[in-house]
Amino acid sequence: MAKPVRILILGTGGMANNHADSFKAIEGVTVVGGIDTRAEQLASFADRHGIPNRFASIDEAIAWGQFDAVTNVTPDAAHYPTTLPFLAAGKHVLCEKPLATNEADADAMAAAAAKAGVVNMVNLSYRNVAALQKAAAMVREGAIGTVRHFEASYLQSWLTQPAWGHWDKESQWLWRLSTKHGSKGVLGDVGIHILDFATFIAGQSAREVSCRLATFHKAPNDQIGEYPLDANDSATMQVVLENGALGTVAATRFASGHLNDLRLRIYGDKGGLEVTWEKNISGLRACLEPDLQSGTWHNVDAPVLATIYERFIAAIRGEGVADPDFARGAALQRLLDRAEQSAGQGGLSLTV
Repeated sequence: MAKPVRILILGTGGMANNHADSFKAIEGVTVVGGIDTRAEQLASFADRHGIPNRFASIDEAIAWGQFDAVTNVTPDAAHYPTTLPFLAAGKHVLCEKPLATNEADADAMAAAAAKAGVVNMVNLSYRNVAALQKAAAMVREGAIGTVRHFEASYLQSWLTQPAWGHWDKESQWLWRLSTKHGSKGVLGDVGIHILDFATFIAGQSAREVSCRLATFHKAPNDQIGEYPLDANDSATMQVVLENGALGTVAATRFASGHLNDLRLRIYGDKGGLEVTWEKNISGLRACLEPDLQSGTWHNVDAPVLATIYERFIAAIRGEGVADPDFARGAALQRLLDRAEQSAGQGGLSLTV
């Protein structure tokens, strides 16, 4: 029989539904409580998911204490101040990405998690992509030799069509366009995913980065209600890895025709890999010796993986490794901060 694990959900916005459904589907896991300062939102969420205990504050929930772990689904800017109390209370934490909105806060969160000795993970959801994990394993095993070059992109288009809703009318999209509401734009929202996608598969950290950001006119006076539309919409980066390999990374919300597509092409001196995630389907192709002269590519099968929610629970039960952890989240935040600083200096290359 699986060891019981009791989950508390902090924040009850749209993504919280995914967390609740995912945890409830795991044997032995119960969602026992929810926290939100918005009483009506909390009540609706808790009723939908059958959550019995409801709290208006973190202090109230910690005083109650009858939970083992918390999943933090608050807006980006709230991750740092809301996570630390749970770590101090000795609770395991799964935090939505990005871990924090700046390097200092992310480092403090990683240090606090290490001191607490609890399971800590960041919800970099594309680590669930089977092709990503298979490609990373192939690179580690030397299938493509020494990595020399890569091209990575994260393409969305919710600013050009309403497949996911109306960005100009719904708060779940508007806050992502407003630095006032804690957004770091496309760089902070999905840039973290594609940077993790690329560097995790390459098996190396970034050594240098240069970046350019663009924010486009989207409404009269670039304002809708309480939301100034000043967060970046597109980002391009050049990244140098530890071994000197050079790559380009792009992220945008204006890629018309692409709802939510990730791509990585990575090349070594013995072969190349192409990883894709399009329409919720992952793909992996490889061109390896002896096919290099003919340029022949072959599809590679990748086994289905446990989700990050399942891996988080497994780590709590002592049955798996907590990866990606807060230390990884802090390293990615450091890279994001350098990219943002680079953009502020006209794309100057900076050491990470």
